[in-house]
Amino acid sequence: MANVLITGSKGQLGSELRELLIAEKTHNYLFTDIAQLDITNKQAVKSFVTSNNVDAIINCAAYTAVDKAEDEPQLCNLINGVAPGILADIAAENNALLIHISSDYVFDGNTPVPHREDSAVSPRSIYGRSKLAGEIAIKSSGCEYIIIRTSWLYSIFGNNFPKTILTLSSERELLNVVYDQIGTPTYATDLAKIIIEMLKRNFEPSGNILTCGIYHYSNEGVCSWYDFALAIIRMGKTDCKIVPVTSDKFPSKAHRPRFSVLDKEKIKTLMGIEIPHWRDSLKEFFLKINDNE
Repeated sequence: MANVLITGSKGQLGSELRELLIAEKTHNYLFTDIAQLDITNKQAVKSFVTSNNVDAIINCAAYTAVDKAEDEPQLCNLINGVAPGILADIAAENNALLIHISSDYVFDGNTPVPHREDSAVSPRSIYGRSKLAGEIAIKSSGCEYIIIRTSWLYSIFGNNFPKTILTLSSERELLNVVYDQIGTPTYATDLAKIIIEMLKRNFEPSGNILTCGIYHYSNEGVCSWYDFALAIIRMGKTDCKIVPVTSDKFPSKAHRPRFSVLDKEKIKTLMGIEIPHWRDSLKEFFLKINDNE
């Protein structure tokens, strides 16, 4: 039985992992957030990992306020760039596996071709540069690592695009949503299940151990934010009208990739998995919301 540290356990992905793992007895799970463990404090991380004999770390902690990051570059880089390096260094010292979540924002989004794991990175925002810094720190640490780049993450937990659209659509008759930013939503429950499967393969005797490296994961399919909002409105059965507009109608401090579709052939081939289409996962999201009401 492995001791598994999960950081950022109160965020979207961390909460999904907690919900899926809370009754599981396969491993010993240590759920932490900043109140229990400040991952920017190297001594605190070292003490926690050694005293708890941690065998694996799943880093779900992140600074995710993309626009605000332009005004708080040091804090953003501390959490997204420096802290992953601290976790990686401690993981290396303790022969622990590190699973880290990165982002489609490491790409500039100027190429209309799905991004592979080995595609050239060129982040255009403080947030994107901080996520790339985290990747680089992990790779240079010498630890056993799996970096998962994902995109457009949402969950029944926390704040995210579907929940915002549902709230606004109940208050307004019309919403303008950009149609010229293309990507793929990721249902956090699906990503959490993949992470659990990765743990299983690396720590169970019969597991097919995954090679260290970077993997891409999002749901299948491609859409714009407008397409996504339209699907949310229809599944949510609200009368709000969604109007497609260009990005210049919503000036923002941070650059957002125009095309950030992730190529997932590597993870599908090596893990032998089928990934749900984003529309099917959105239906599951609504079922979960209805069950919790």
